[in-house]
Amino acid sequence: MTIARVGIVGAGQMGNGIAHVFAAAGYDVLMTDISADALETAVKLIDRNLERQVKKEQITEADKSEAMRRIATTQTLTDLGRTDLIIEAATEREKIKTAIFEELVPHLKPDTILTSNTSSISITRLASRTDRPEKFMGFHFMNPVPIMQLVELIRGIATDEATFKACHGVVERLGKTSATAEDFPAFIVNRILMPMINEAIYTLYEGVGSVQSIDTSLKLGANHPMGPLALADFIGLDTCLAIMNVLHDGLADTKYRPCPLLTKYVEAGWLGRKTQRGFYDYRGDEPVPTR
Repeated sequence: MTIARVGIVGAGQMGNGIAHVFAAAGYDVLMTDISADALETAVKLIDRNLERQVKKEQITEADKSEAMRRIATTQTLTDLGRTDLIIEAATEREKIKTAIFEELVPHLKPDTILTSNTSSISITRLASRTDRPEKFMGFHFMNPVPIMQLVELIRGIATDEATFKACHGVVERLGKTSATAEDFPAFIVNRILMPMINEAIYTLYEGVGSVQSIDTSLKLGANHPMGPLALADFIGLDTCLAIMNVLHDGLADTKYRPCPLLTKYVEAGWLGRKTQRGFYDYRGDEPVPTR
């Protein structure tokens, strides 16, 4: 399978990062979003991030110009039908993802590969709502995409070998490393990471330590580059809660029960960095713990 044109659904935090790395690797990228403002913001952010790479002498000015030239945008989802590979990077809600794939299917080329950047939802179930479960798989990038080296590749029950090999080859061309995960809730990274974050929130909820003490303890005591509560804010507390619910529902084990404090923050709309408040308040010059 020859992949030259890549369609990306969603211009948010993940979508713009995915567009960045594909364009930098020489792929023609068509990015879509329902919001014109989101598309405009994404293109400006990609430009700034590429410029940062130029200043660090990681790429040349000519490399940046070529990458930006390869990126096009559209608000019409079905325009992606003419691409060779589609990566869905919409919000982590199965109903939304399913609706996207159902709208795309009638407009796809026969050999177009469909993938989802989902961090937790069943690939087999998503694939079953399309006309090509054998050409469907999970393509899970880590955030921030231009920096993080790992991509989880997840086969659904029907994914064929040619599709897997094509996606594996794409990861290599991007200069990243793939890890193959089975199609179980949250796959590998989030199966391990999210319960750790959830336990950190329980530690706060039960008064064992403050936000500052919990994050300092994991940074200095376990040599983590970022504390678990700061990391939760970076990921988005709504995303953390969604993944914990997938784990809890999918594996039926009480050890995956989302902490009530996490639920309360999400209900309050305190979702982390993207809303300026989560376990830290980001509205000032420096982040300040909210508990």
